[in-house]
Amino acid sequence: QLLYNSQEWKRVKQQVIIRDDGLDLGIEDRPIFHGILVHHINPITVEDILKRSPCVFDLENLITTCHQTHNAIHYGDESLLCLDLVNRRPNDTCPWR
Repeated sequence: QLLYNSQEWKRVKQQVIIRDDGLDLGIEDRPIFHGILVHHINPITVEDILKRSPCVFDLENLITTCHQTHNAIHYGDESLLCLDLVNRRPNDTCPWR
């Protein structure tokens, strides 16, 4: 967890979010409305983190994803993906209308 609290990681994370325009690149051009995660395309190891390996901070090895997409990638389970966006209407979350 020290990596994700470091200033170096926070700087790189911000660069990736700006570069990817806040879109989920695990699903083509899906906007992320909250909880943007930065995912290592090629997995990193504890040794990579401890040695400050270049792959940890390589912008070409990082993409933005939402939590669901990130879990689907790590668990290899497409059923975790939210593929369809919900069309919202006024008051559609209000149970008494």
